[in-house]
Amino acid sequence: MKRLIIILSLCWIASNAWAEAETPLKMVDVATDLPTIARGAETVMTVCNACHGIKYVHFRDLSKLGVDKDKVDGWRGSNPMGTGIAGQMPEEAAAASFGKAPPDLSLMAKAREGEANYIYSYLTGYYNTPEGKTGNHYFPPTKMPDVLSVAGVTDPAQLAEINKKAREVTSFLVWAADPHAQERKSLGLYVLGYLLVFTTMLYFLKGQIWATLKKS
Repeated sequence: MKRLIIILSLCWIASNAWAEAETPLKMVDVATDLPTIARGAETVMTVCNACHGIKYVHFRDLSKLGVDKDKVDGWRGSNPMGTGIAGQMPEEAAAASFGKAPPDLSLMAKAREGEANYIYSYLTGYYNTPEGKTGNHYFPPTKMPDVLSVAGVTDPAQLAEINKKAREVTSFLVWAADPHAQERKSLGLYVLGYLLVFTTMLYFLKGQIWATLKKS
């Protein structure tokens, strides 16, 4: 019994030590305008797609975002426009290089606790260790390279550009996880407006009916 109590105590201490050491996520405003999402898509396709797939996003979706058609055609090659976007590196080669195949990014914005804030923090959370290696404050076991080259950067203008690119990538991945979110919000506003007008009409109609009944 004493041994069990000791083990539980050590687990509690370790979990609390990890919680205290965990770096708070950076907060990010997710843009929903198409130009920002399109710029994020271009970065994902030119940088991240070398290893990561986005299988629930199709090449035609990129065109609908406003990405230049010639760029989309260059990325898809002989694939039809309705093809889901796979990573360029074969899974076997990726697994051999990184220990396991890089995850698909389609639903990444929903899969991680913190969602958009986690993605933005992760992308901008790289640093150089004293041993000259690269680490990440938000996911220490990561095998992914510092794709935005943020580690060691101190120049404010350069940092601002990196943060802007990270926000664009985050906006695209949030869109990719739920492409119809904005349409649903717009439709919801129309529905609420319709219900408001309809309810108002019914209210006045009820008043007229009761007024007629009282006279009769």
